[in-house]
Amino acid sequence: MFSYLNRGRAFYRDAALLALPILLQNLCTTLLGLTDTFMVGALGEAPLAAVLVANTPVFVIQLVIFGLQSGSSVLISQFWGKGDTDSINRVVGLGCYVAGAISLVFAGVMFFLPVPLMGMLTDNQELVPLAASYARIVGFSYILNSITGVYVGAHRSMENPKLGMVIFAISMLTNTFLNWVFIFGNLGAPALGVEGAALATLLSRTVEFVIMVTYALTNARFRLKPALLLRPGSALLQKFVRYSGPVVLNETLWGLGNSLYKVVMGHMEGSTEILAARALAGNVEDLCTVAIFAISGTTAIIIGREIGAGRREQVYEMGAALNTMAMGCGLVIGLVLIGGAWWIFPGLVYPFFHLSSVSGGITTMMLTFTGVFLPLRAFNTVNTVGVLRGGGDVRAATVIDLLPLWLVALPLAAIFGLGLKWGIFWVYVGIMMESTTKFFLGVPRFRSRAWINDVTQFSHVKEGEPSL
Repeated sequence: MFSYLNRGRAFYRDAALLALPILLQNLCTTLLGLTDTFMVGALGEAPLAAVLVANTPVFVIQLVIFGLQSGSSVLISQFWGKGDTDSINRVVGLGCYVAGAISLVFAGVMFFLPVPLMGMLTDNQELVPLAASYARIVGFSYILNSITGVYVGAHRSMENPKLGMVIFAISMLTNTFLNWVFIFGNLGAPALGVEGAALATLLSRTVEFVIMVTYALTNARFRLKPALLLRPGSALLQKFVRYSGPVVLNETLWGLGNSLYKVVMGHMEGSTEILAARALAGNVEDLCTVAIFAISGTTAIIIGREIGAGRREQVYEMGAALNTMAMGCGLVIGLVLIGGAWWIFPGLVYPFFHLSSVSGGITTMMLTFTGVFLPLRAFNTVNTVGVLRGGGDVRAATVIDLLPLWLVALPLAAIFGLGLKWGIFWVYVGIMMESTTKFFLGVPRFRSRAWINDVTQFSHVKEGEPSL
C-alpha cells in the first residue's frame, strides 16, 4: 500500500539536504516573531494585543512575498533544471518589480493612515493608538524585506537554501538585540515600548537587505544580469502572469482571509484577552509548522526540477512520498503540541508572557485545536504549495486553497463569533473547517496526475521579441 515510500536513501538524503536549511531559515523567522512577542509581552497584555493588530497588514505583505517566492519557484526550479539562468534573471526582475510596488503601497497606507487602518481592524479603543504607533514605523521595513525575500526565494529554487538561512539568522539576532535596546531603553537609548519594537524590526530588515545586495554583487554561482532584470521581456512576462500571478493572488487572498479571523476576534467581547492569546498561540503554531513548510518548499524544488529536466516518470510517486512524510510529521508535532499546551505551557510559558488566567485558557484551547488538525494542515500545505504548484498546476492549487477559506471557514467564524456570539471556542471550530474541506478537495486532484506540467516551453511567443 505504501510501496511509493521506497524511494531509496539517495532520494531522502537529497530531500533532507534541501529541507534542513529551509527549516532553519523558517525557524529563524519564527523565533524572531516569538522573541518580539516575548519582549512586547513584558509590557502587558494591551501592547501585546496591539502589536498583533498592527501586524495584520504586515501578515498580508508577508503572504504576498511568499506568493511571489512560490509563484516564481514554479518557473525558476524548472528553468534551473534546464540550466537557463537568463530566464531566471528575468523572473527575479519581475518578482522585484511586483514585490516592491505592493510593499510600497502598504507602507504608505500604514504611515499616512495608521489610525483609520487600525480602527478597521479592532474597535477596542485601548489598542488603536498603540497599534498605530507601531504600524507607522514597521511598514517601511517590508519594502526592503520584500526584495530580499524574492532574491532569497530564487536561490532556494536553485537548490541554494543556505543563503536564506544565513541572512535571516543574522536578521533574527540583530532584531533581538535591538529589541532589547529600544523597547526597554538599554545602552543609553530611550525606552520606546512598542515603537521600539517597530524600530528594531526596521533596522534589522535594513541589515538583511545590505547583506543580500552584497552577496548578489559578489556571488559567482548565479550572476545577476541588469539588462535582463530591468527589462525581462514579454515572453517571460506572459509566463510570470500565467504561473506566478495566480499564486500571488492566492497568497494575497489567503492572507487577507486569515487576517479577517483576527478582525473577527478584535470585534468580540473580551478582545484584549483573545488577541493576547492569539498572539502567543500564533507564534507557537508558526514554530510547530516550520518543518512542514520546509517540506513543502523542498517538494516544490524537487517536483519542478524533475519535470524541468524531463524526468516525469517518478514525479507522482515522489509527490505521494513527500505528502505522506508531511502528514506523519504533522501527526507527531501535533501530539507534542497538545501535550505541551495542557501540561507544560500553563506553568512554564504563560507566566513569561504575563497572560491572565482567561488568556491562558484561551491559548490552551487554540493550541489544542491546532495540534488536532495539524496532520491535515501538513498534507494540505505540501500538496498545494509543494506538489501542485511545483508541477505547474497553479490554478487548481488556488481553488483548493481559497474556496474552503472564503466559502466555509471564514463565514462560519464570523457567524459564530459576531452573529451568534457563541465565543472563541466556536470561532475556532469554524476556522478548522478550512483544513478539513481543503483535504477532501486536494486528494482527488493529486490522484488525477493532471498537475504534472512542463511550464518552461515558449509555444506562442519567441524569447527574441523586443524587451518590455
